[in-house]
Amino acid sequence: MHSRLEQYKPAVGKRVLILLSGLMWIGVGIMLLSLALHWLAAKGGMGAVALGTVGFLCSLVIHRYGFLKVVDKNLGRILPMQGKRCLFAFQSWKSYLIIGVMIGMGIGLRHSPIPKPYLAVLYIGIGMALFLSSLRYLRVFLKEADE
Repeated sequence: MHSRLEQYKPAVGKRVLILLSGLMWIGVGIMLLSLALHWLAAKGGMGAVALGTVGFLCSLVIHRYGFLKVVDKNLGRILPMQGKRCLFAFQSWKSYLIIGVMIGMGIGLRHSPIPKPYLAVLYIGIGMALFLSSLRYLRVFLKEADE
């Protein structure tokens, strides 16, 4: 019975897992950035520029001291893999739990009384950090093609 189920498992190589990780991080980063930029555009003026700048500076810190460690841990798990693995193995099971919590927190924040321009700082910080950190996935993906 187990072998019959195995034939339906979407199995891919580690290069695809690395690419999927990078694309997911880019996609979520762009989504968060687009929400934040929409909120700041509605505010307008120098206040919006200042909030956007603070968000960008936060993103550099989050990228360097937070997300790059997560990327390196994921790559350390994916790169030694041999053969084909389940398509969903591009994240560890713990990461899927964290993603669920983050989605819930994001929904809660969007529906909270916090003014959207201030919330944009957090969204820019996380969104841009995700985008910047995804570049490491893409660099490793391209490097793996050369080997």
